[in-house]
Amino acid sequence: MIHLPGRFGPRGWRRPWLRLSLRARLTVISAAGLAVGLAVGGLVLLGALGYALQRTVDTEALKTAEAVARLAGQNALPDPLPVAGGQVRVQVLDGQGRIRAASIDADRLVPMLYPDELRRFQSGDRDRFYLPGRRLGLDGPIRVVAVPAGPAADPQTVLVAKSTADVRHSVTVVRTILLVSFPLLLLGLAAVAWRVIGATLRPVETLRAGAEEITGGARPGRLPLPASHDEIHRLAVTLNGMLGRLESARARQRAFVADAAHELRSPLANMRTQLEVAQRLGPATEWPAVADDLLADTQRLSRLVDDLLLLARFDEGTARPPRAAEPVELGELLTEVAERYPAAPLRVVAPRFPLWVLAEPDALARILGNLLDNAVRHTTSEVALEAGPGGWTGPAYHLVTVTDDGPGIPAGDRDRVFDRFTRLDDARARDAGGAGLGLAIVRELVRRQGGTVTLGDAGPGLRVEVRLPAERPAPDGPDERVPTQPVSGVQPAEGDLPGRSVQTGSASPTRLSE
Repeated sequence: MIHLPGRFGPRGWRRPWLRLSLRARLTVISAAGLAVGLAVGGLVLLGALGYALQRTVDTEALKTAEAVARLAGQNALPDPLPVAGGQVRVQVLDGQGRIRAASIDADRLVPMLYPDELRRFQSGDRDRFYLPGRRLGLDGPIRVVAVPAGPAADPQTVLVAKSTADVRHSVTVVRTILLVSFPLLLLGLAAVAWRVIGATLRPVETLRAGAEEITGGARPGRLPLPASHDEIHRLAVTLNGMLGRLESARARQRAFVADAAHELRSPLANMRTQLEVAQRLGPATEWPAVADDLLADTQRLSRLVDDLLLLARFDEGTARPPRAAEPVELGELLTEVAERYPAAPLRVVAPRFPLWVLAEPDALARILGNLLDNAVRHTTSEVALEAGPGGWTGPAYHLVTVTDDGPGIPAGDRDRVFDRFTRLDDARARDAGGAGLGLAIVRELVRRQGGTVTLGDAGPGLRVEVRLPAERPAPDGPDERVPTQPVSGVQPAEGDLPGRSVQTGSASPTRLSE
């Protein structure tokens, strides 16, 4: 195959076409469709007109032949045969093919049809023939109709020839008119299509201009809605919705960056202040104390950076996908997490029977760690950590609760605290080391485990309820791994019955403060 370079290559012909505007392309397509439609319509019109005129010629010739045949049957043939018009010839032949009667302009010696043509008629093969006009001295092709006549003892044949010149002339006139009028009609329709398509695409141009203004910052980020409730109106509504979501995303991103910069600046400012003071004091500086303070700020900075990276990965969908869920015994998990905290103010109520959930152990440890950090910062005297069956959620879930007796969270703020960098008491949260990211991470991790997290009142205080998918193996007797002695503040519940959740302190549903 030969590939021509440049615009004549395999796809080069598309380039000029794609350079045209959408309005021009639609107009060209419309004009091409109209041209094809008009051409097909013209051909159909010419065919129908020719067929109708030919049927008229055949009908007139047949009527003339039948009238002459009736005269022949009555043995009353006049000579010459009366015929109307100068473009008609009539002959009456006997059984031997001799002319018995003819019209005034017809030949009286030579029949219109040759012997083989007569035989075809007599055999019933054909009763209509096209003959050249020069055979009878007429213009153009002629149509000959043959009709049997006379009694059986004296069979005769009536031949009527009629010129089709008028038919050809009429078709030619119509074809000429169509060839002249169709281009003019096509141009007029193309002009109308250009105007109609332009009016149809005007709302699209308005949307484009609005988008350009929005991009340039000339006006707020909303596109004008066209008055018509059609596809373009729905497109504008969809685009406005998309712009609204993009604006919200940009606002969240700006707020996220501003909050992250603010949170990162605080420990950095503390570190810089401590180093500047130590530098001014010189040998009098207590470097062990400075090192401890710097290490605390560095750890806080590291936790904050890790939390920010984790949330960013969640937003981008690039966070490590959850591992395959595996059975985790809640009693063991609560014991392991409790070992990281002092016995006071934390009190752990371990279940008296094994409670298995399907989840990632590291994710569950992170969830409980964030909740306990938050509760320990805000509690007044005690934090209770306990696990039990799922309660109203049924046997498909198990329930883990973290309850503190701190100031609590108003009901109107219980959804807002799950947002990032949300602190109901900024000064207290910042001094205590909170950045407002703990609950946001908890909600995302719980969702990835297939569970739910809710906040409620503990009267006074807060109660966080985490429900996780249960995994219940076949009972093989008591589970030896469930602790029976307190470990780092872990206490078995008194009077705990199998299948009942453990309640501590004021067990009314509560909510967690960030």
